[in-house]
Amino acid sequence: MAGCSTDTDTSSAGGGGDFDFTAATPAGAVIPAESRQTAPAYAGELLDGTDFTSASVAGDIVVLNFWGSWCAPCRVESPEFQTVSADVAEAGVAFLGVAVRDQRQLAQAFVTDFAITYPSLFDPSGEVALAFRGFPANVVPTTILIDRDNRVAGVYVSAVTEEDLRAILQQLLEEAPPTTPTPSAPDD
Repeated sequence: MAGCSTDTDTSSAGGGGDFDFTAATPAGAVIPAESRQTAPAYAGELLDGTDFTSASVAGDIVVLNFWGSWCAPCRVESPEFQTVSADVAEAGVAFLGVAVRDQRQLAQAFVTDFAITYPSLFDPSGEVALAFRGFPANVVPTTILIDRDNRVAGVYVSAVTEEDLRAILQQLLEEAPPTTPTPSAPDD
């Protein structure tokens, strides 16, 4: 695995939803729709101090990227994620960073230095990662892709290239939108 890691114990990973991490997704690939598991709910405080809940991105494709200001691969990946984020912002794709094992001031400087405009949760203890049962919270960078139906479509436990990210998102964007009940017409 090409990433930054620490000796953080992941054995206490609890969480909600049906997702239970078993293995990383190959680069540039997505989990087949019929094999996807429901993503857990997650919430926290953004770097700007506002509250965030995963319900606010319901129906969107979500790129959940775990990073640290101290992580060299994150310094390569983050500007590429920003470029892709700007390109797909109007297509129903939400990017959310998760600053882990970091200090708020250093995380904010990282966001400023790399001109990152999408929000980042401040999660120094890794609670968001722990919501994804069995997820390897000690590997940074890691990216989790969540489809429009709130199912985990990919887990990448190393830096993701811009080319791979664009290919993955294109596959997810081409999938049918989430199924929502159609309101019935009133009887005449």
